[in-house]
Amino acid sequence: MNAIEQPKSTSYKSFFSFFLTALFGASVNFFSQILYRKYFDYSNSVLLGYLTATVVSFLPTKLFAFSAQQTGNTGREMVKFVIIALVAWGVQVGVAVTTLEWIANPYFSNVSEFWREKGSHVVGMGFSFLANYFGHKLLTFRTTGVYDRIRSRSSREQQEQL
Repeated sequence: MNAIEQPKSTSYKSFFSFFLTALFGASVNFFSQILYRKYFDYSNSVLLGYLTATVVSFLPTKLFAFSAQQTGNTGREMVKFVIIALVAWGVQVGVAVTTLEWIANPYFSNVSEFWREKGSHVVGMGFSFLANYFGHKLLTFRTTGVYDRIRSRSSREQQEQL
């Protein structure tokens, strides 16, 4: 096996591990949204399901999907995790609501409202999965150096003021 093939193997393993942790989060998202739907409208129940899944998914994602146990950057990773989660939430809600209004309701009006909503929700979850995966892979659990540059810059500014 040459050096070029090894990163692909690691990349596939990372993607598969993320898929499994995302499956856990998606299950929490899916079933909690059904519960929330009893009390809230569709878009708010999708939001609350997503937020519930985000809270319970951080540690499994950090530990299992990206093997980032020993980074020492948990605080920064949590902030970046929330930022990516907010972007992916917007993707999920936007796609779910759009799918419901533009595809499920007009083309599947003979299907019960519950299944039209659940189908639309699953489509939104799929797009959200992609946004989360690439966001977390490229930003959350990766050292970008931005924090260190900001910290270095503020240290220099403080020294100049003295």
